[in-house]
Amino acid sequence: MDSTDTRLISVLRHNGRASVSDLASTLSLSRATVRARLDRLQASGDVVGFTVVLKEDVARDPVRALMMIGIEGRGTDRVIRQLGSLQQVRALHSTNGRWDVIAELGTETLEALDDVLSRIRKFDGVSQSETSLLLSTRKSGA
Repeated sequence: MDSTDTRLISVLRHNGRASVSDLASTLSLSRATVRARLDRLQASGDVVGFTVVLKEDVARDPVRALMMIGIEGRGTDRVIRQLGSLQQVRALHSTNGRWDVIAELGTETLEALDDVLSRIRKFDGVSQSETSLLLSTRKSGA
């Protein structure tokens, strides 16, 4: 992938529905060049698809956070099951390093987030946590 491919992907990230003609005009390239590069990026697996972000996807969770969780002993499976049962948990990630699990959380209000954080901290096996509010999302993958 070269700098032209990187520029093409950048334009597509801002508008995944841009036509080949619009992409060509924006990048000062021919339509044939843009089409060939798109085909090559898809064939190589560098671009695996295009996605749509709906208004409801963003509006559903006005308050979003990442909670990094440390788990003592062998309680990871149990804690993950408990986390998975909470409606405020949008995704769970196992990780290496300082934290055992990262939970993506979404709530309507800060008070609701505070409530779910308190509940999670009381789970048997949760030894430590750190939470960061998500202020904005520049790129969201499917």
